[in-house]
Amino acid sequence: MPHFGPLDVVVVMDPIAAIKIAKDSTFAMLLEAQRRGHRLHYVRPGGLGVRAGRAAATVAPLQVRDVYGDHFQLGEWAELDFGPGQVVLMRTDPPVDADYLHDTQILGLAQRQGALVVNDPQGLRDFNEKLAALLFPQCCPPTLVSRDAGALKAFVAEHGEAVLKPLDGMGGRSIFRARAGDPNLNVILETLTAGGRHLAMAQRYLPEIAQGDKRILLVDGTPVDYCLARIPQGDEFRGNLAAGGRGEGRPLSERDRWIASQVGPEMQRRGMLFVGLDVIGDYLTEVNVTSPTCIRELDAQFGLNIAGMLFERIEALAGGR
Repeated sequence: MPHFGPLDVVVVMDPIAAIKIAKDSTFAMLLEAQRRGHRLHYVRPGGLGVRAGRAAATVAPLQVRDVYGDHFQLGEWAELDFGPGQVVLMRTDPPVDADYLHDTQILGLAQRQGALVVNDPQGLRDFNEKLAALLFPQCCPPTLVSRDAGALKAFVAEHGEAVLKPLDGMGGRSIFRARAGDPNLNVILETLTAGGRHLAMAQRYLPEIAQGDKRILLVDGTPVDYCLARIPQGDEFRGNLAAGGRGEGRPLSERDRWIASQVGPEMQRRGMLFVGLDVIGDYLTEVNVTSPTCIRELDAQFGLNIAGMLFERIEALAGGR
């Protein structure tokens, strides 16, 4: 049953004044929601709370335009009670720290009050973006997650070369590439595990990173037909756009589609409407659920409207409530 009236689209995001609109996927979603006649509400950063047992937020009406340097306008701040007829876009970037988890618990209340929360708050809590890939071991390269520096070092020795990373980074932060016998390996592992207190992940190094770290977008479990390969530049081994990688669109390969078919149904079942898979060569390395990006780049290269695909699903789900 389609939803015929306009929805109230409530966006929880990083400060809107500071975003880069040419690459910001949340901004693409807001432009599309506005184009479809929905009302936009911007949650003041830190503005989620619970009042008299009900989830609420401090919001201002929002208008967006695709104009660099003049991309948004806010109205007056007011209190909003969450309820039916609302879609909440939870789009703040990691870290997934205690504050973030508390916000997802408030959004769980909002969901019980009848709002549609994208992505599902419990899924946001359950899926660490590095560990979530390991729910699909048939798709992943050899991987070890441990606090034990000795075990991680043995893994590097076994595979000859590995990528070592913390479980809570984003944008390529604190990712190391190390070879067996690297004189820095002990200190890298000490740093990543904080002397054995934190979990770190080691994955066999995939030389296919030279062809790019592919971002595949899933809309309610279904892959977009093109991915963005983020190609390392210069002396950099990381493809992340935040680390200076160059984005190049490509059609999905058969293997990309197979990986999407393994992950997609579980994401759909869990209410994760917009998910980004990271694939290097033939292997899944991450499942991004908090604030996956690359809509703007793929739309521009291939004439797509990925946010439109997302809002078709949102409207169908909101209408069915």
